[in-house]
Amino acid sequence: MGLPSILRIRKRAPAAETGVLLQSGSPSSPPPYKEHDQQQSPAVQTPVYTEDSIKRATKLRKGFAISASVSYLISFVFLILILIGNTSNKPVLNDIFFYKLDLSDIIPQSVPNASLINSIAQTIGLHDFYQVGLWNFCEGYQNVGITFCSKPQKLYWFNPVDVLMNELLSGATIALPTQVITILDILRITSQIMFGFFLTGAVISFIMIFVSPLAVRSRWWSLPLAIVSFLTCTFVGAATIVGSVISFAFKYAAEAQSDLNIHARVGVKMFVFMWIASGFALWAFIVHAGMMCCCVSRRDIRTGRRQVRNGIVQAN
Repeated sequence: MGLPSILRIRKRAPAAETGVLLQSGSPSSPPPYKEHDQQQSPAVQTPVYTEDSIKRATKLRKGFAISASVSYLISFVFLILILIGNTSNKPVLNDIFFYKLDLSDIIPQSVPNASLINSIAQTIGLHDFYQVGLWNFCEGYQNVGITFCSKPQKLYWFNPVDVLMNELLSGATIALPTQVITILDILRITSQIMFGFFLTGAVISFIMIFVSPLAVRSRWWSLPLAIVSFLTCTFVGAATIVGSVISFAFKYAAEAQSDLNIHARVGVKMFVFMWIASGFALWAFIVHAGMMCCCVSRRDIRTGRRQVRNGIVQAN
């Protein structure tokens, strides 16, 4: 009878020991792989933003991108007015020119019979005024207005000597100020450069109207856009400076000869249009250059470079 009792104790011993082991392996000390997962899971979690939160965070950048597009639109409109100005005898267009050469009183009134001599000049083919645009020139009389506009030509430049001599009757000549003749070569080169720059600036400005909003996506987009914007600003700005210098230089050279009563004036509308187009092209460049380092982009938020907390964008 004693043997079975001993066997029963030995059979219970493993169960007791097993109970101790089960208690030592309580849930308060989880297995190693579960502890590792709990420690690593918060570190690999990335914030998930809704489309509305991203739009709010990039609102400032979007506003600057839209302002650049609007600036290019305004610049393009004024560049078009510059390109089509003086191309035909139509309202508005016939008053957009770089400079106007007035020969209506080429003989001073102090000279005896000056009015008669001036009228004779008209009969031999000399017009009262000649105004110059980007593509051509127009001519006419003071009491009539524009009577003829030359055919538009690419890379056009105004040669007053050829124009006046071709219109005078056979054998008739006219003495022009020496200052006008000496600057003809410079006038030709600079006029052609101005023509190319204005045309190129208008084309790029039109494209940038639709491309500028891409800067909202990423700062990487801002880099090529800033480069193109710099080229546009350079083209339009250089053409504006050249056009202004040509206009004022021609006015000075035409009026420098005291023996002839020649007048010249700079086209106010063309002058204003050029500088407005140049100013808005400059502003667009400043905006694109600034967005390379400022304002949060959509890519900054999606990649975690910038985080939105309580509606405020924060850097990691």
